[in-house]
Amino acid sequence: MARQPQNVTEDRAKSKRISALGALWPFMAPYRAMMAAAVLALVATAIISLLLPMAVRRVVDSFDTGSAELLDKYFGAALIITALLAIGTAVRYYLVTRLGERVVADIRKAVFDRMIGMSPAFFEKIMTGEVLSRITTDTTLILSVIGSSVSVALRNLLIFVGGLVLMLITSAKLTGLVLLVVPAVIVPIVLLGRRLRVLSRENQDWIAASSGNASEALLSVQTVQAFTHEFASRGRFADVTERSFVAARQRIGVRALMTAIVIFLIFAGVVGVLWIGARDVRAEMMSVGELVQFVIYSVMVAGAVGALTEIWGELQRAAGATERLVELLHSSDAVRDPEAPETLAEPVRGEIAFDDVRFSYPARPGQQALDGVSLTVAPGETVALVGPSGAGKTTVIQLLLRFYDPQSGAVRLDGQDLRTLSRDAFRAHMALVPQDPVIFADTARENIRFGRPDATDAEVEEAAIAAAAHDFLVKLPDGYDTYVGERGVMLSGGQKQRIALARAILRDAPVLLLDEATSALDAESERLVQAAVDELTKDRTTIVVAHRLATVKKADRILVFDEGRIVAQGSHDALVAEGGLYARLARLQFTEGLAAE
Repeated sequence: MARQPQNVTEDRAKSKRISALGALWPFMAPYRAMMAAAVLALVATAIISLLLPMAVRRVVDSFDTGSAELLDKYFGAALIITALLAIGTAVRYYLVTRLGERVVADIRKAVFDRMIGMSPAFFEKIMTGEVLSRITTDTTLILSVIGSSVSVALRNLLIFVGGLVLMLITSAKLTGLVLLVVPAVIVPIVLLGRRLRVLSRENQDWIAASSGNASEALLSVQTVQAFTHEFASRGRFADVTERSFVAARQRIGVRALMTAIVIFLIFAGVVGVLWIGARDVRAEMMSVGELVQFVIYSVMVAGAVGALTEIWGELQRAAGATERLVELLHSSDAVRDPEAPETLAEPVRGEIAFDDVRFSYPARPGQQALDGVSLTVAPGETVALVGPSGAGKTTVIQLLLRFYDPQSGAVRLDGQDLRTLSRDAFRAHMALVPQDPVIFADTARENIRFGRPDATDAEVEEAAIAAAAHDFLVKLPDGYDTYVGERGVMLSGGQKQRIALARAILRDAPVLLLDEATSALDAESERLVQAAVDELTKDRTTIVVAHRLATVKKADRILVFDEGRIVAQGSHDALVAEGGLYARLARLQFTEGLAAE
């Protein structure tokens, strides 16, 4: 069954108003001059449009005068007015479209800037695909409104008001008859507009859910195919997409009904007024030119009302999209920098301390990932964390990088609580090699340079040599400049791991965090990388997380974790002699290794 998109039920209970578009003002305010010029062009074109029926009236009435000179004069004036209208419309289009593109680009940057700094805890509550949908689909809706709909709405509003005034001047009697239709038009707009607003928001939520589902499946496509899960994945995506279509169909149906009702009522009124006007012309109560002028104004006013009803639906959708983007911009994060961060003492020595730390992941609040952990790692010391899966080893690294904050206790670097420092300040002194190395869709060289963007090519290659990556990199089609594909699909697991290690070597940080850094390596690569790691850990504080005990024998100290607690610590030989969990893990691994041989 498809997952209900986030907040749909909750949002239905809320009153969604067009005023939500007011949240766009901070992004539009810097471009006041461009907006003023656009409004000026808009007003000018609206006025020129309202002058055209007058020119037509003069032309029609001039037929009776028989003066060719007067006829030429009126046609010439109409041509000049048309040219001014074309120029004004082009200027208005250029300004509002450019404004829309500029504002939407700023919104996308603002949302991305906010999201890229959110802690992992935030992304436990919302799928990455949903965030991407909001940045793309929702901003596209806003672009449509700023770059088109608002401009068209204001122009039609001016034409509606100006046309009504000029209709009144032309014939008060016929204008009064037209105005009788207005209440009948407003009622369906108000009633159906409310329903349209709810359906628009639901449609956008299902689109976001569809995007999130597709993103998750495509990012794990090898696993999906390996387990022959394509059929089920297609089914889930089809289900969510169909729900999105159903919501869209309902929205389209309501909007179509509203448009049909409004257009029928408006043009029925125009036909009725035209019939009465024709009778007045026959009775010589008004000229043919006046009737033509009045009819043109009636059509313009009716067209303006029809356009406004359609634009109203666009504004409803954009209001919902704006609310969704504002939710991201104003979303709270459990991990935040302090308002007045302390300064990290230089040079960083690399002393790490956990003081009675207790922590549960937000998604599993009842399960302690760390339960009263206290440890101190001296500057330059290499400490290995071992234990069964789920014992809390990787959690130590997560808290050290302050991806999460402990519920109690403190994590310190050189005696300073990480919560008193800005995250950039202390992370700049840490280098991470994760268990699942992240490789970006770029060249191998730039993937290594990610560790230190200002590094020279020579420094990049030195790091690759130290990580035992140089030999395979130079054999790639374009060497270091080979594009490695999305998530490094062109590389083996071991090659990815060595690039990740080279990245950490290049960073040259005083604190090194290795999370299963050799887990994806074959025996030969592991031997090469282990030699690089041994060299890298000299004079650096190093925390090594490993299941493979062979990689931690050279550590200064080994901490054994079990169920979120440190149950033993010491050297490899001492822990084996002591018996217990570590001795059992060592015995199992070495026995398996002998059996494999």
